[in-house]
Amino acid sequence: MPRARLSARTRALAVTAAAASLGAAFYGVGVASAHDSVPRSDKEIPNLTNVVSEIKAYYGDTVTGGEHYASADSNYAQQVAGIEAKATAYLSHQARHTRHGAKPAIVLDVDDTSLLTYNYELEVGFNYTPASNQAYLDNKNMAAVFGMDTLANWAADQGITVFWITGRGEAQRADTVRNLTAVGYKPAPDTTHLYLKNPASPPAYLPCGATCTTIEYKSGTRAHIESLGYDIIGNFGDQYSDLSGGHADKGFKLPNPMYFLP
Repeated sequence: MPRARLSARTRALAVTAAAASLGAAFYGVGVASAHDSVPRSDKEIPNLTNVVSEIKAYYGDTVTGGEHYASADSNYAQQVAGIEAKATAYLSHQARHTRHGAKPAIVLDVDDTSLLTYNYELEVGFNYTPASNQAYLDNKNMAAVFGMDTLANWAADQGITVFWITGRGEAQRADTVRNLTAVGYKPAPDTTHLYLKNPASPPAYLPCGATCTTIEYKSGTRAHIESLGYDIIGNFGDQYSDLSGGHADKGFKLPNPMYFLP
C-alpha cells in the first residue's frame, strides 16, 4: 500500500528517540545531527514502529475520547520534574546575583517546552505540516508541559520576567496566546514578551533578516532582550538549537524524543 512521503521530522524521529530520551538535564552536551552518517544496512536503523511504541510508553500514553495524553506519572513527567527542580534552585539563587542594574529574566520556547505537542504528533503520525498544525490549533489547545506553567508562574512571582521565543510564525500569535493563557501561564504572553518568527517583516535587530537559521533567530532575539536591560538567567528549550548561540547565563534542555530541529 502506498505510504505518504515522510517529513524531515519523521525521518529524524529514530535519531532523536535515542538522543533526546536520554535527556541531558542541562544544555552543554552536543547531539549528533540526523544527517551525520548514512546507515550501511537496515540493521543500523531502529524500526520506526518500535520507536513510536517506545515513545508512547515513555510519555505514558493515555487515550481519552480519542485524544492522546501524556501521564503525570510517566517517565517523561518524572524526567521533566527533575530538570525543573534543579532549574528552580538555580534561578532562586541567580535572581539575586544578576549583572549590576540588569533585570532577571527567563526565556522559554513554546512547543514541547511550554506546550506539549504529543497529541498533535500522534494525530499526524509525526508528519508535521503547517496546514495540519494550524488546523489543530484552530480547534484544540495543547496541554502545558508538566510543571512548566508552575515554574513560569513561580518565576514571575519572584520578580523574574518571562519571555517566550518560538519558531511559530507571526500568524499563530493569537492561537499561541490563547493556548498559553488557557492552560495556566499567568505571565502575559503579550507583544513585548512573546516573540514569533516574521520572515515577511523581520525585525531590524536580526541582521540575518528573513534568512535566519533557528540558532540565529533565537540567539539574536535573546541579544535583543538583553539590550532592553535584562539578564537572561535561564533559557529553556527542547531542542539544542533553542539553546545555542549564547545570550543566556544557563540553558536547560527538556526531553523530546519526537522530532529533531536543527
